[in-house]
Amino acid sequence: MGMEERRVGRHIYLIGVCGTAMASLAGMLKAAGHRVSGSDAAAYPPMSDQLAEQGIAVHQPYDAAHLSVAPDLVVVGNAISRGNVELEEVLDRRIPFCSMAALLHDEFLAGRESLVVAGTHGKTTTTSMLAWIYEVAARRDARFAASFLIGGVAENFGTSFLVRPPSVGGRPPFLLEGDEYDTAFFDKGPKFLHYFPDAAILTHVEFDHADIYDDLEAVKTAFKRFVNLIPRRGRLVAFDGSENVTECVAKAFCAVERYGKAADSYWRVRDLTHADGGMRWRLDRAGDFFADCALPMPGEHNALNATAAAALAAGQGVPAAAIMEALASFRSVKRRLEVRAEVNGVTVIDDFAHHPTAIRETLHALRHAYPGRRLWAVLEPRSNTLRRNVFADALVESLALADRVVLAAVFQSGVIAEAERLVPETIVRALQKRGVPAEVREDAEAIVAALAPQLEPGDVVAILSNGGFGDIYHLLPQALSQLSQAAIGDANLTVSLAR
Repeated sequence: MGMEERRVGRHIYLIGVCGTAMASLAGMLKAAGHRVSGSDAAAYPPMSDQLAEQGIAVHQPYDAAHLSVAPDLVVVGNAISRGNVELEEVLDRRIPFCSMAALLHDEFLAGRESLVVAGTHGKTTTTSMLAWIYEVAARRDARFAASFLIGGVAENFGTSFLVRPPSVGGRPPFLLEGDEYDTAFFDKGPKFLHYFPDAAILTHVEFDHADIYDDLEAVKTAFKRFVNLIPRRGRLVAFDGSENVTECVAKAFCAVERYGKAADSYWRVRDLTHADGGMRWRLDRAGDFFADCALPMPGEHNALNATAAAALAAGQGVPAAAIMEALASFRSVKRRLEVRAEVNGVTVIDDFAHHPTAIRETLHALRHAYPGRRLWAVLEPRSNTLRRNVFADALVESLALADRVVLAAVFQSGVIAEAERLVPETIVRALQKRGVPAEVREDAEAIVAALAPQLEPGDVVAILSNGGFGDIYHLLPQALSQLSQAAIGDANLTVSLAR
């Protein structure tokens, strides 16, 4: 993209603007001085809230009339396919267009040090931790004042992005979540191949995104290509507990630092303990003590995420004291173990988990955070992988960690071939055979109607979805409140009659 194309003040229109990355890019472009608008099929929090706060107009639903006055540039989200009425209008009229990843590289990464967090799981939380570490370090040393782009709203910042002006005579850091999903309808390679990392984290490598990857080998090929982009002078911090990760980093040209619990790892987690909803552990570096870490959130996977962020930051020169201060004050990410409500002693948790491994880790974390309490898992099979039956057995294993399970019908099941489609009733029967009470309900309203009367004080309800899930996050607390008010009314009536 030439200097003329990068001029500020353009009207840039984003098709699919409510996706986490697209909404973040929209905010970044507006902060950079462009006029920004966009469209989506449906908007839901937290990204819809973020766009509204920034005054970015979102048109719903898609309509070619939104492009009657042609913008200077259209960004086509990776969820947008041929046949979308707005995309067809763009192609018919030859309105200039590009992908999110390509524009991000050209508009924001040039002249900055690119630090990328990649992996099947943990990207968003790890990137948020890394961003907060740099923010705390920047209070003492301006060299660490970083820009960032995260696939979720980081609670410490209240946003999913921050863009600082480029410095003179240096390469300020830009921290970003590197997604392995494809880039656009015209670019089927992973988005992270556009980010050219100077240093990176690789958390996990597992089969996912069954709509675009044929098998695990295809996923590993994508991550191997990502690793191959890191220059010799760079560094790669890689999880030690995965044979797939080991394979993907085997031919790296840069230094590779493994992290995890293995005795021979460069960054080793030791003496991990859970207490008061958080964790503490000792972190060793190359066999020597590095720091005592504390994190005010549960889940061994989060201790590993924090270790990865600490390792990358330390290797880039961030002092240990700033790292520890940041981890101790980290406030998580929207929709990651987020407490949405506490009503009548019932705790409602919102979590983005949409892969059996992520579901397993989420339920393990909640067991540590709420010991002795009855745990419900309410799952919407919504992601392109979870809607398919490829992970049916693994899904049963993960959900069996809950005391009670409720499944919604498969989201937009008609677009998945019947032979490939997940059958929730099969999952329920398998859970019931294992002694786990489970049921299927059609949608959010049906789930709330059936679930609310069964909930008791002390129950914890984990709502698991990577989408809006019919606004169940609001409907369930409302139903619980109404039941409570009705119970109070009945009690008052009984007392009145007794008198």
